[in-house]
Amino acid sequence: MLKFFRHMRAAMRFAGQPAEQRRLTFYSEGRNYWPHLGGLVHYVLDNSDIPVSFVTSDAEDPVFQIDNPRLNVFLIDQGGVRNYLFENIDTELFVMTMPDIDQYQVKRSKNAVHYVYAQHALMSLHMVYRPGAFDHYDTIFCGGPHHVAEMRAIETAHGLAPKTLVEHGYAWLDSIHEQAATRPQGTQGQGPKHVLLAPSWGPDGVIETGVGARLVDQLIGQGYRVTLRPHPETIKHARDAVNAIVASHTDNPNFAFEANVSGQDSLHSSDVLITAWSGMAFDYAFGLGKPVAFIDVPKKLNNPDYEKIPLVPVEIAMRETIGQVVSPDALDTLDIEALTPPSREDIERYVYNLGHSDEVGGQWIIDWLSAKAEA
Repeated sequence: MLKFFRHMRAAMRFAGQPAEQRRLTFYSEGRNYWPHLGGLVHYVLDNSDIPVSFVTSDAEDPVFQIDNPRLNVFLIDQGGVRNYLFENIDTELFVMTMPDIDQYQVKRSKNAVHYVYAQHALMSLHMVYRPGAFDHYDTIFCGGPHHVAEMRAIETAHGLAPKTLVEHGYAWLDSIHEQAATRPQGTQGQGPKHVLLAPSWGPDGVIETGVGARLVDQLIGQGYRVTLRPHPETIKHARDAVNAIVASHTDNPNFAFEANVSGQDSLHSSDVLITAWSGMAFDYAFGLGKPVAFIDVPKKLNNPDYEKIPLVPVEIAMRETIGQVVSPDALDTLDIEALTPPSREDIERYVYNLGHSDEVGGQWIIDWLSAKAEA
């Protein structure tokens, strides 16, 4: 009950700001989304005099570490207080990474608000997301040309007016790419190769079906180092399966468990990624230029009608290009030593503004608000 009142006070504090203080608002569900929003926040603060309101549902969100008089942070829940605030929020530009607004509990505001969706994955927009996931946004920041083509096809299929599509890029990829220049990459031939197992989540997922346990046993038995990095939703919904793997190898120096998916250490220190349908495959292959293996469990389909959009999802089209596809019934065919990374041409073909997406996105935000003020 005490938390409810704290969160309600934060909501009231947001609403009580002068209008000029809440022209621009960001929302983050938690710390794992900071890599996708943080660079935009920094760019706006560093390159304009626009105040920034940042609403978060995580008391440990990295935004609390920023000391800037033009940044106001508000901690609210992910339930009733947030939903009430969002339905009544009065801000000119609202940036978030949450699909499905106005379809479930989180509604568009009753006020005139322009909604911007910032990608938190390079995956396609029409297979792993639910139907209508982006229908109620006004502007979509696109990670690559496939997002532009998909969004236009979705608009046609759903009878929507054209949205503003920004050739933005992907901030998390840029961060990985930048860090790669300052960190040792992989084991560099010093000791056994390091394999990062980071599959997507869901009832048919690698860990949920028991394939992950067999795979970890196999890799460690072959002499590889293994880091298990499950998706947060896997930890939440399949905790017993995760704990069983950890318990089986907790005393093995060649095994590590990583629960914080916002960190990058294991991405840089590893040589190979094994996943399934996770967007992390593109983060890894495109950001670090390292190879990926895909365990061919059933597709993560949040949209069973995705084939009505006449475009092959990038996570299907690119699998053979950036790695090896392995059947869960034939794990012994996985050849870690034979995996090869994607080319630079493939990376630049699928990602906008590699290395400076925050500059592009942040400047678009500044320009939009400036034009609105002059209108």
